[in-house]
Amino acid sequence: MAQTDFEVIRQVLAGDTEAFETLVRRYQQPIFRLTYRMTRNLEDARDLAQEAFVQAYRSLGNFQQRASFSTWLYRIAMNVSLNRLKAAGHESPEEVDAQVPDGQADALARVLQDERDRAVAVAIADLPPQQQATLTLRVHHGLSHREIAEVLGCAEGTAKANYFHAVRALQHKLGAFRDTRGGD
Repeated sequence: MAQTDFEVIRQVLAGDTEAFETLVRRYQQPIFRLTYRMTRNLEDARDLAQEAFVQAYRSLGNFQQRASFSTWLYRIAMNVSLNRLKAAGHESPEEVDAQVPDGQADALARVLQDERDRAVAVAIADLPPQQQATLTLRVHHGLSHREIAEVLGCAEGTAKANYFHAVRALQHKLGAFRDTRGGD
C-alpha cells in the first residue's frame, strides 16, 4: 500500500531527503497543469512548478498538517504563479492548450474550435489574478470553494464571490463571440 503524504513528510523531516521525490512524482502533473493554466507558457510553467516544489521542500518543516499536503502545495504553486503574473504585468497568453485534432473533423471545425479556445484563453488571462486563480482551481482542478479558500488564503465566501465574478466576466466577454459564432 502506498504511503500517505504525511508518512512521506515524516520520512523527509527525519532526514530521508530522497523521500521527497515520492511527493514530487505524486503531484508533478497537477502542479504543472496549474502553473501552465495560470501562465499559458510552457517554459514559465515548468520553472514555476519546479520553484513550487523547491519552496515546499524548504518550508516542509513549517507544514502544520492542518490541511492536506496537496492543498498546501497548490497554495505555494498558486502564489509563485500569481507573483509571476504580477511581475509580468498580466500579459495575454501566447500559447493555447494544444489539442490533438480528430482525424474525422473537417478543417473548418478545427479552425472554429481553435478560435474559440484562443478567445477563452485570452478572456481568462484578462481576469484579475484572484479570479483567474479561483476559476482555474475550480474548473481545471476540481477543488471545492473551501479548498480554494485554503489555497488562496481567503474566506470561503470570497472564493465563491471570485468564482461568480469570474464566470460572469467570461460570459460577458465571450457573449459577442458566442453570438457571432453560434447562430447557425
